[in-house]
Amino acid sequence: MNEQTLIEKLQAIERLFMGATTPGERTAAANAAERIRRRLADLQAVDPPVEYRFTLGDGWSRRLFVALLRRYELRPYRYSRQRHTTVMVRVPKRFVDETLWPEYRKLHELLNAYLTEVTDRVIKESVWRDSSEAEIIEEPARLS
Repeated sequence: MNEQTLIEKLQAIERLFMGATTPGERTAAANAAERIRRRLADLQAVDPPVEYRFTLGDGWSRRLFVALLRRYELRPYRYSRQRHTTVMVRVPKRFVDETLWPEYRKLHELLNAYLTEVTDRVIKESVWRDSSEAEIIEEPARLS
């Protein structure tokens, strides 16, 4: 997969979560983000925001998640002394369950596959052609 293919797939996922189903809606995908922001505002009136703590395993995941939050005009933060992999946000539970987390998971899966592919290719071309996982062997017997 090349970078342009990745971008197209990410945009397709974005259109899916924004409800773009017809060709006309796909061309107006920029307006879809605004619809989601309005839906979020409506949800906040019925389902008040609660504080969430997300712990994301690596910098790539955190950067993707923070960008997604900012796209929906949510304010990511963390408290002093929290790890860099922690992201806090105040958001309605329903929005997290129905939109934010499912979209993040799909985007993360696609981005992770791309980064793995690129990493494997770079390692094979510049370090060593065999980049397979380490062999699994039985543990040696322990002394009693």
